[in-house]
Amino acid sequence: MTAALFLSVFLIAACGLIYELIAGTLASYLLGDSVLQFSTIIGSYLFAMGIGSYLSRFLTGSLVSRFIAIELMVGLVGGFSSTILFLAFAYTESFRFLLYGLVLLIGTLVGLEIPLLMRILKERFQFKDLVANVLTFDYLGALGASILFPLLLVPKLGLVRSAILFGMLNAGVALWSTWLFANELPRRQNLRFSSILVLVALCVGFAGAERINTLAESNLYADDIILTRTTKYQRIVLTRWHDDLRLFLNSHLQFSSRDEYRYHEALVHPGLAAIEAPRRVLVLGGGDGLAVREILRYEGIESVTLVDLDPEMTQLFKEHSLLRRMNADSLRSPKVRVINGDAFVWLDSMREPPFDFVVIDFPDPTNFSLGKLYTTAFYRMLKRAVRPGGMVAVQSTSPLFARQSYWCIVESMKQAGWITRPYHVYVPSFGEWGYVLGATQPNLPPAQLPSGLRFLTPATLEQIFEFPRDMEPVEALPNRLNDQVLVRYYEKEWGAIAR
Repeated sequence: MTAALFLSVFLIAACGLIYELIAGTLASYLLGDSVLQFSTIIGSYLFAMGIGSYLSRFLTGSLVSRFIAIELMVGLVGGFSSTILFLAFAYTESFRFLLYGLVLLIGTLVGLEIPLLMRILKERFQFKDLVANVLTFDYLGALGASILFPLLLVPKLGLVRSAILFGMLNAGVALWSTWLFANELPRRQNLRFSSILVLVALCVGFAGAERINTLAESNLYADDIILTRTTKYQRIVLTRWHDDLRLFLNSHLQFSSRDEYRYHEALVHPGLAAIEAPRRVLVLGGGDGLAVREILRYEGIESVTLVDLDPEMTQLFKEHSLLRRMNADSLRSPKVRVINGDAFVWLDSMREPPFDFVVIDFPDPTNFSLGKLYTTAFYRMLKRAVRPGGMVAVQSTSPLFARQSYWCIVESMKQAGWITRPYHVYVPSFGEWGYVLGATQPNLPPAQLPSGLRFLTPATLEQIFEFPRDMEPVEALPNRLNDQVLVRYYEKEWGAIAR
């Protein structure tokens, strides 16, 4: 019985942490700025746990019955929390209200659990042993949950199923408690029936989780969803309307097949076409292989190294027939080497000869994990990867809609020692979009564009380096690793548009 009791402590601690992690992850997926979301959610959750612990003193009567009832409430509310939040984001304007309301409710219920359990067990153990054992298994449960969450739960089950699974564990603890404490439960049959009912409801939810995801996402995306995939790094969604394929990562549009050629031609050719006889190219990000497709237009290219964080992303664009057609099977080229890893870490430890040209095609700096890839520290490391006379091209968000963010990236590259040449193009799916060429030498030779391009011409190549008044430089601080002003600029500018 003792082992079963402390296993209960282990499980309810794991469940409590999982609900907290799911709320923070889901908020960062949908609202951006992961540091802000996790910080406020953790703080609110711990505050609510404190309230729950305080309120536990007022619970009297059959403490075991109260404990089982609380476990069932935690299982139901926590188990269906991500379902409720996904649907709220898709169908209502009350997402933030519901998010913090659920966090406070779940936190309060979780805060009641351990004090109640300790009061129930105080007659069975000496106080010092009770406190030591309960807290030990509580912390071990939290450790187990924190390891399982990123490595197994999110990539294999997703957020909806993970929450429901741990709701089932809470309900399971409630059910077996009706046997563990049978002598203290005058109405145990009613509690067992309630526990089984909650378990059945959660099992039905678990079986229908994919339908729930589809229902929520069908309202988030205008076009038909043809593929969804949750990896340990991001949520991948592919939509289709007639001949238009669109890729979304964490709800942010990455490309439309109708005009992605404008974006990728502009990203690659102004720099690469100006380098004499380039042979070795590095691509950081760009796991879709579309920038690699443009690079392979140059017959003299001997090798392309692609470094992308998410192996499921690069594998998807190697295998999916529609996506392979888009990138012209670039990721299967014998010239291309794919490395899955953090570009920041890989660049810092790189021991290869420098490259002729580097393409940086990261998602926009919506959070601090991405923001580190736009810092002065990153751009200084990048200089070691480029040979004298080589160049780098950086996608740099919109100089029209996020003007200060764009010029912050330019300033960060200057502070790192790059000679910069900002430019922009119009991409219908995004609007005006910005890039920065970084050179190691002051004179940029004229670009000799390859044949077969659909957008760039010598005439347009001259125009893209000119900025109209509403996109001209504005004052911006450089983005540093210890002070990522870029993420704040970005959130402020794009957030104003969203409102």
